[in-house]
Amino acid sequence: MILLVSAVAQELDWLGPRAGVETLVSGLGPVDAAARVARALFAKHYDVVINAGIAGAFPGVAHVGDGVVVGEELFELQQETGAPLVLPPGNLIADRVPADAQLIEAITSLGFPLVRGITVSHVTSTDATAQRLRARGAEIESMEGFAVLRAAQLANVPAIELRGISNIVGDRANGEWDFAAGITGLRRVLNATLDLLHTTPAHAD
Repeated sequence: MILLVSAVAQELDWLGPRAGVETLVSGLGPVDAAARVARALFAKHYDVVINAGIAGAFPGVAHVGDGVVVGEELFELQQETGAPLVLPPGNLIADRVPADAQLIEAITSLGFPLVRGITVSHVTSTDATAQRLRARGAEIESMEGFAVLRAAQLANVPAIELRGISNIVGDRANGEWDFAAGITGLRRVLNATLDLLHTTPAHAD
């Protein structure tokens, strides 16, 4: 059984019923996403978690309307200056989480590009912030990716993140915002992934 997670229902309202697929609307932002996915994974066994939705791409990474696969998600847990937090000995910060390697390999073999995401609790609207996030290695931004992948990781469930690019990150006036184009990209990568998972084992132990 696949748990298919989107932030808002409109991101998946084009998707017809699929055998072996259950959908979950997580709500916007990392807190609601983490809580609702964790609750779902506690209540029922799933073989795979897919986080599917729209996202912004940093300049030069992808075009509006592309579908992409996210291999790793970053999260900002650091000082405002960018310096790491100082914690008592034995404490580690979870500020990055990978998607499942076998799922990444299978889906990117279909021709979809692999990118690194960063999860934010705001929509980046200035070039200065975009440049700062890009310097950390981010290639796309979303508001739920890290939360969904981390909840699945803690539950030991393979997970992947798929995004349709709806805008270019930076000055909002020049961002080419296009929800419909983002959904077009998402449809391509998600339909291909669901077809793949229904003909190939989702994960081999």
